[in-house]
Formats: sequence, structure tokens, C-alpha cells
Amino acid sequence: MRKLALVTALSLTPFIGFSAEKLKVVATPVPHAEILEFIEPQLAKKEIDLDIIVVTDYVLPNLMVDEKEADANFFQHFPYLEEFNKNHQLNIIAIDPAIHVEPIAAYSQKIKEKGALKEGAKVSIPNDPANGGRALLLLHNEGIITLSNPENILSTVFDIKENPHKLQFVELEAPMLARTLDEVDLALINTNFALEAGLNPIKDSLFIEGAESPYANIIAILPENSDDPRIKALIETITTDEVRDFINEKYQGSIVPAF
Repeated sequence: MRKLALVTALSLTPFIGFSAEKLKVVATPVPHAEILEFIEPQLAKKEIDLDIIVVTDYVLPNLMVDEKEADANFFQHFPYLEEFNKNHQLNIIAIDPAIHVEPIAAYSQKIKEKGALKEGAKVSIPNDPANGGRALLLLHNEGIITLSNPENILSTVFDIKENPHKLQFVELEAPMLARTLDEVDLALINTNFALEAGLNPIKDSLFIEGAESPYANIIAILPENSDDPRIKALIETITTDEVRDFINEKYQGSIVPAF
């Protein structure tokens, strides 16, 4: 088994007794780990010791589930999982229902509105197929570019049919987009990384994906764990009215419940 180097690995669960069954869930910090922290006391009452492993990228969580270093992960939407499975020959599955939507949004430190984009402006987007296509689709919907097939959620820069501003696209790993915001004219950033960088998607973005987005975040596991009582308890606990209220109150519209 290859060793995986975690950027951050934190157990956020206190000791709750010898009789509790441990459940390891790997998650990105915001909002996933925060939501898991919120439900930890409820799982403890069900004698489940939730061990939250926090990482800061989009690759480790699926590899850890596949190698059984975690029982589940919580960080991705289904299009990303589908593409990751195909590219890495994995068979990780999503558990219904989806938990929340993190609208992707456009940010800039150089312009105040999309109409101010100059010819040849630099635009950064995620370099993974699912989120890169998602970013391009948002630009298409905003009338900034035209895609050859707007129904293709895995569109790439090579699928741009019209680029009237002659925009230069910079493809970066998703966590780098907020960190390099000052180096481009516009950046399309996933909400979790925007929140980590102190950006408010509602107040700070120039434009944002709608709540009707199909990119809802899910809990993902190996098929063999589908009937695991710990997983069923996790899903039951994370889809309560209390969690819905927590998401609405804490994130004020930048994260939208999907259940």
C-alpha cells in the first residue's frame, strides 16, 4: 500500500468511550469538516466515534477511501467523482442524498464587473476536468465566451467556440486559485477554497453559479460499505433539519442545502 502524505490530518473528535465504533471520514476544511464537526455529538449519542481527517486537496480523499485508510469522504460533487473513477480505475460510489451545493463563482482584485474585462485578460480556472468544465460553463452562461456544446460538463478550453475578448486561460489546481488571485484578472474559484481564503461568495464575487447547479456535494464510499450501519447513521444524521438550519445560518447562502 503506498503511503499518502496528508497536508493536514486532524482528529476532531474527543474520546467518547470504549464501546463506540470509529468512523473515519476524510474531508476538506470548509465547509465539509465544519459540517462533520457539527454532527459529531449526534453521532456520539449513537455510539459512533467520528474521526475527521482533514486534507486540503482533491486527490487524497478518494485515494484514501480506495485504500481503506478512510471509511468515507466528503468533499466532491458527482461529476468530479465520476471523472476521478474513470481516470484512476476506481469504483467509489456516491450515497444519496446529496448534502449541499457550493456554487462556483468569479472573483477579481482588478475589476469590479464582468464588463470591465479587457482584451487578452488572464482568467484562471480549475485544472481538473469536472471543475474546469463547470467554470467554462459559468463563463458561457454569463455571455463571456461561447462553448461549442454547453451541455458538455467536461468542456475544456479547446471547446471554446467564441472568445471575443481573446481571454488567456490559466489552468491551476483548485486550491491554488484563491492564492494566485492577484496574478490574474479573473479567477473562477470553488466556494470551499474561496471561504478558506476569507472570500465571501455572496459579497465578493462578480457573478456566481445558481442554486440549481447539478454539482451537489456527496458522501462517497466503497460499494462494500453500502450497508454499513455506521454509514447509514452518518447519512441519517447529516440530512436532518438541524443540519439544514446550521448550513443556512452559518454560510448565509454561500453554501446551499441539497436535501
